Amino acid sequence: MDNEKVFQMDFGKVYGLLLDKAVRKGRTKAEVDEVICWLTGYSGEALEEFRAGSVCYGDFFRNAPRPNPNQTLIQGVVCGVRVQEVADPLMREIRYLDKLIDELAKGKPMEKILRE
Repeated sequence: MDNEKVFQMDFGKVYGLLLDKAVRKGRTKAEVDEVICWLTGYSGEALEEFRAGSVCYGDFFRNAPRPNPNQTLIQGVVCGVRVQEVADPLMREIRYLDKLIDELAKGKPMEKILRE
C-alpha cells in the first residue's frame, strides 16, 4: 500500500482495527491505549478525542506530543518488513505501533512491550 494512502486513513478506523486484533487475543482496551500513549505521549483523554474525531493517521503521529525515545528499541518484522529498516520516519512510527500491537496480541507481558 502506498505510504500516502496509509497516512490519510482515519485514525478512528485504524484504532478500531488495532483494538479488535488485541481483544480477539484476550487483551484489553486499556492495554491498547497504554501502548499507544507510551509510543506517542498522548494522554488517554486525547486519545479518546482523536478516536472519536476525524484526524488522519499521519497527522496523529506527526502531532504526537512526546514520541517515546525508547521506540528505537522496537525491532522485528511486521508484514514482512523489518520495522527498524523502514526509511520513511513517519511510516516507521506507524510500523512501530503495528509491532507493539502484534506483541500485545501474542501475549507478551506489558513490561517487555513497553521496553522497561
